Amino acid sequence: MSQIPMSQSPQVKFYSGENIPLELHKVRVVQKLHLVPIERRLEALHEGGFNTFRLNTVDVFLDMLTDSGTNAMSDKQMAAMMMADDAYAGSQSFYRLKTAVEEVLGKKYLLPAHQGRAAENIISNAYVKKGSLIPMNYHFTTALAHITQYGGKIVELLYSEAYNIKSTHPFKGNMNIEKLKEVIEQHGVKNIPYIRMEASTNLIGGQPFSIANLREVRAIADHYGIKLVLDASLLGENAYLVKQREPEFADKSMAEIILAMTELSDIVYFSARKLSSSRGGGICTNSLEIYREFEPLVPLFEGFLTYGGISVREIEAMAVGLHETLDESMICQSPQFIEYLVNALDGKGIPVVTPAGVLGCHVDAMQICAHIPQTQYPAGSLAAAFYLISGVRGMERGSISNQRDEYGNETYADMELLRLAVPRRVFTLSQIKYVEDRLTWLYENRSLIGGLRFVYEPPVLRFFMGGLEPVSDWPQRLMAKFKKDFGDSL
Repeated sequence: MSQIPMSQSPQVKFYSGENIPLELHKVRVVQKLHLVPIERRLEALHEGGFNTFRLNTVDVFLDMLTDSGTNAMSDKQMAAMMMADDAYAGSQSFYRLKTAVEEVLGKKYLLPAHQGRAAENIISNAYVKKGSLIPMNYHFTTALAHITQYGGKIVELLYSEAYNIKSTHPFKGNMNIEKLKEVIEQHGVKNIPYIRMEASTNLIGGQPFSIANLREVRAIADHYGIKLVLDASLLGENAYLVKQREPEFADKSMAEIILAMTELSDIVYFSARKLSSSRGGGICTNSLEIYREFEPLVPLFEGFLTYGGISVREIEAMAVGLHETLDESMICQSPQFIEYLVNALDGKGIPVVTPAGVLGCHVDAMQICAHIPQTQYPAGSLAAAFYLISGVRGMERGSISNQRDEYGNETYADMELLRLAVPRRVFTLSQIKYVEDRLTWLYENRSLIGGLRFVYEPPVLRFFMGGLEPVSDWPQRLMAKFKKDFGDSL
């Protein structure tokens, strides 16, 4: 495959002195959006059990639920999909992807899976058993669910600074090295099949780790003979922030930084829905022994080894998207828009996770809804309230996204966040400013937001399809105040 020309992130100054992000792409295909009246938005919340996952997109104006599978694809990706080889086995599309994985991620063996959580299932099936303990910088919802499904437990090993909402620490996703040593000594190497590092810790505000920290984790893994597993779903953005914040890598290319991270890892797995702006996933390694451990599980759970449950058209898009991850001018767009929104809100005193991370802007519901106890899910309440007054769908990242312990007791999250995802190349700056405007109004009227309670709670990953209801008539009162202040405006 011919290499796509790579460019640096734009350093453009505006004569006006404004510090705003500049897009290095143009819009060629558009999709109509719907900004329905607030009365309809309240109806939609009741129909969806006050769970933003259950909203129909016909009722959603800006979909900031996630970046998973919602990043804009490039013209080169769309063109590549027309070259797909539909063979069940031995597809040339797979071999093009395999080549891309080797060139970009530096791994020789590839096992395709239909998305990131499918890769987590395969890894957990192979290594996790009752009594297993997985040290990690921080958990992701599906990673935790798969580990516990197979009888394992996790331990989160962030430094205390990571839990501070307002901070200037550049790498809040770093693993606590001293605690990692203590955990291994306490529980024993035989009970720890691998150490997991997540590139840009999703649930604490999309915060990155440094390569210096990853090297320290690697040294400990080598000392004890434990595998190091890297969740690379947000690897491109983590690499971008390494370039911005870690002096050693300021002059390195994206390609060099990404390889520096993957070379330190025994196993790299990813969701292509994030990493390469397509749909699919995979596990890759340079160890034939590790590959053989996973190989029989792919046909069992996913499909044949040269498609792994993924459309071959998406496989072609994945291959191109991996190479585009090396293009700093593409990767920088989402983090720069996030930084713009974070700084704008922070400047108005609205509590958001700082410094700005990746994936989205993370709003602190614990402070905004300090009057709502965690038993009534403040992050879920804020997500519902923000949708009601704006039509913007965010995601609850708090206690609703947690799972009950083995005895059925509620476990409360370290943070209660409303995540407003900013997928790559999807939103315009005026839309981001609309989010800023509506969130500012909601912050000034935050006392009107009330709590939620479950009326339907699935036994696993309840945040996807669970149903809730308000504990009072607070949505009606919030709507009345909105109509008073905005009149007939949508």
